[in-house]
Amino acid sequence: MRDGTRATAWEDAKDMTRYGIVGCGMMGQEHIRNIALLAQAKVSAFVEPDAEMAARTQALVPEASSCADLAALVSRNDVDALVIASPNHLHVTHLHDVASARPVPVLVEKPLFTRREDEATMQRLARDYPAPIWVAMEYRYMPPIARFREMAEEATGGIRMLTIREHRFPFLHKVGGWNRFNRKTGGTMVEKCCHFFDLMRLILRDEPVRVMASAGQAVNHLDERQDGEVPDIWDHGYVIVDFARGARAMLELCMFAEGSDYQEELSAVGPDGKIQAFVPGPTRFWNFDLGPQPVPHLIVSPRHPTGPRRVDIPVDPQLLEAGDHNGATYYQHRRFLDTVRTGKRPEVTLEDGAMAVRVGLAAQESAVSGQAVTL
Repeated sequence: MRDGTRATAWEDAKDMTRYGIVGCGMMGQEHIRNIALLAQAKVSAFVEPDAEMAARTQALVPEASSCADLAALVSRNDVDALVIASPNHLHVTHLHDVASARPVPVLVEKPLFTRREDEATMQRLARDYPAPIWVAMEYRYMPPIARFREMAEEATGGIRMLTIREHRFPFLHKVGGWNRFNRKTGGTMVEKCCHFFDLMRLILRDEPVRVMASAGQAVNHLDERQDGEVPDIWDHGYVIVDFARGARAMLELCMFAEGSDYQEELSAVGPDGKIQAFVPGPTRFWNFDLGPQPVPHLIVSPRHPTGPRRVDIPVDPQLLEAGDHNGATYYQHRRFLDTVRTGKRPEVTLEDGAMAVRVGLAAQESAVSGQAVTL
């Protein structure tokens, strides 16, 4: 690429893999900070229409070029891979535009899409796109959750019940308040909870067949106005998901519970015992007047002989500083970079991303209708 001609990421991988970032709000900047921790990667260019966010991004990566639009970014000779971290409702359009212009490897943020009408586009991309597309499901790569997944089958003797609880802070402010409305996010069960439906499939190694939900907006954003509109995004709910081989999973979400010591709690139970994971929230939100932030850990509780055992899983403080996902964004980027450089199949495929959205949309529908939704 030194002569200005275009080359693929694989051809140039012996030097440095260069990223273009599409959307540099809160999550885009987290991706940038974690790419900076990789020895063989750097951000070379970005596109961000909001002036304040663009200025913050330029401060993070002073040598990167700011592009006027996606077309200008994709056409550059110094972009080998893309991270798409634009608002949810733009993901499909941006993937389509990249596919039409120059299909390079892509890490696209969740949710993959927000409407059922978008599935046909995703199916075409899955069939025709010649480079890897990885859907960013960071929760898979949180160290305590990754260890939970590794240990769950043996600890339980085969999971029959899986529970995921997230008690956390409200939706943060995003540029233009796009995350305050169902029409731009897909709804809370898509925007926030696709992570958890992905985890359910991954942990149970099975496919969902029926979804039942009760959810709504009780506390958050009711006193806000965006262009005269009251936000309609939900802030709490329960979702039960039945799986094909008989396991049951439940999600409990509360987004007005930031006083909790642990943000995520997972529990899996089977005939031999139980295993739990406890994951604190973002370091920047912890009240250090109370002392150090809690340490992520597992508790393994066999039935015979009884007696819980605790396994601490501390996370590198540098990774905690780089983002809000307990080090997961860094570990995800390590794996994505390997995929970019080798061309192998992504660990989180378009079908994985699509299935997580399908369950989320079914949960939205069930909560509105009061009826179970069959997938």
